[in-house]
Amino acid sequence: MSGPLIRARGLTRRYPAPKTRLFERQSFTTGLEDADIDVREGSAVGLIGESGSGKSTLVRLLLGLDAASSGTVEFDGRRVDATAPARSLHWLRRQTGIVFQDPYASLDPRMSVGRIVGEPLWALGIDGDRRARVRDVLVDVGLDAGMADRYPHEFSGGQRQRIALARAIVHRPRVLVGDEPLSALDVTVRAQILELLGELRVRDGLTLVMVSHDIGVVQNLCDEVVVMKDGRVVEEGPTEKVLLQPQVSYTRRLLASIPVIDAN
Repeated sequence: MSGPLIRARGLTRRYPAPKTRLFERQSFTTGLEDADIDVREGSAVGLIGESGSGKSTLVRLLLGLDAASSGTVEFDGRRVDATAPARSLHWLRRQTGIVFQDPYASLDPRMSVGRIVGEPLWALGIDGDRRARVRDVLVDVGLDAGMADRYPHEFSGGQRQRIALARAIVHRPRVLVGDEPLSALDVTVRAQILELLGELRVRDGLTLVMVSHDIGVVQNLCDEVVVMKDGRVVEEGPTEKVLLQPQVSYTRRLLASIPVIDAN
């Protein structure tokens, strides 16, 4: 059996704390502590936990967007060195795409949609008819190809998130990471984007890693779930098993905090 597509071992990230006195010894805060995670190719993994639990820190380390204080990350057996020059990580950028929480803040308002979506093609030096690829991927995410000449402010929040998604998959990555990609959207649009992600996963064989406060999103989209607390992985496993039969008290408390509408 082949190994996981993404394999992380002992990931720890510590940040220098501000000094309050001139000769004070440097202290550190811990964003992530000794985390292990495997992501199988073609799977969908959800990261859940309270704010500050280390989910986004873990994602940044997996994608080589930040360097771990200790520990290792491998992508398809190749070591990810986030301390190396940016150009040396082009191979990883080619394999991965990411969608952030705020669809407006992540789009440059001075750039047309076509330039925004096509930016990875130019930045990564991907050959072919780039403009045609941009038009195709806009259609893939449910937008009109003619929207390429318009600007982000002309679109609704849901449409802007579709644009962000188009940019994340335009270069045909193997892994798509979503860092709270649905939390800024209303319920109806959230359902539409969730359905779109599921369709893209099946059609393109995408591997998904989803950070979400919405456990319902993880339940509907992900095969596996990783529960995080205070920078540590406290529970992981198949989504149905973890959510229906949680083994640790923190997971039980997390699930108990989900709002429920009283039918009476």
